[in-house]
Amino acid sequence: MKRILAATSVAALTLAATTACGAAGTASSSGEDFPRQGKPVELVVAFAPGGAVGTAARLVQPVLVRELGTNVEVVNKPGAGGQIGYTALTSAKPDGYTIGATGSPSVVVTPLDPARGANFTREDFQPLGRQVIDPAVVAVQPDSPYQDLDELLQAAKDKPDTITATTTGQQGGEHFAIAQTKEATGAALSPVHFSEGATQATTAFLGRHVEVLVANVSDVTDLVKQGKAKVLGAMDSERAEALPEVPTFAESGHDIVAATARGYSAPAGLPEPVAQKLEAALKTAIEDPEVVAKMGDLGLATSYQSTADYEKFWAEQEADYKTVLPLVQ
Repeated sequence: MKRILAATSVAALTLAATTACGAAGTASSSGEDFPRQGKPVELVVAFAPGGAVGTAARLVQPVLVRELGTNVEVVNKPGAGGQIGYTALTSAKPDGYTIGATGSPSVVVTPLDPARGANFTREDFQPLGRQVIDPAVVAVQPDSPYQDLDELLQAAKDKPDTITATTTGQQGGEHFAIAQTKEATGAALSPVHFSEGATQATTAFLGRHVEVLVANVSDVTDLVKQGKAKVLGAMDSERAEALPEVPTFAESGHDIVAATARGYSAPAGLPEPVAQKLEAALKTAIEDPEVVAKMGDLGLATSYQSTADYEKFWAEQEADYKTVLPLVQ
């Protein structure tokens, strides 16, 4: 009798263990247990450290840690104008433990051009939320011979393709801004591509290796404060709060609007509970008053969009950039 009871007990324990493992496996696959204690979330930044993308990611990181209850590690994977980092992001397992900072136009345009050989499309990303829209600007050295935007544009008309200007990579936001300027005004700047991001481009400008810095508001705010750059114009419909003295292109009679939109995404196919937790955590982080204030100090006005709105915005941008892509090919 004792032997029979013992065997029965072992069978019962085995069944219970199997049932528990099955339940745990189901919870794990459905994402109900996300994030598992002790397992960190990797936040991929597709550009070199020091730029606006990485700075924004590091501002939201501590809030994400608090909201998710696990460590969040910001990892830079620069190169090819963001393509290397975006490839790493979309190739990751869609379990919530890899998310990434995504910025347009680079993330939108790269898969549209067959010559880039991208192995991802827009459908390989699952948008989680937009953080900012960062208008493009044109800046020169403080002792530049060009005192205002009209002088620079006239010089670029008179001697086309002789005045060098920075971009953060082929078909990046700055490249489109230069192309839009040429199409609208006839002023032809000569783009010099720095595929690792704004830090690399700014270093080249400060070293006087490139004459014109085409960047975003956030990239030049500190340079202006330090007297290291003179911003001639902003490509937006209104003056930037961080640079109130800088006129818009429209004020000079040029209807040009260009900006970089930045947010966060994951590999497509997240379990719904995981997606909901990440969206909620990012919303809290992006709208955190301290984060908003620090972003403002950098010249970055927070412009949050939910997952659904960011996804719609992304689709609209894809349609728009398809029409202007020939300008930078």
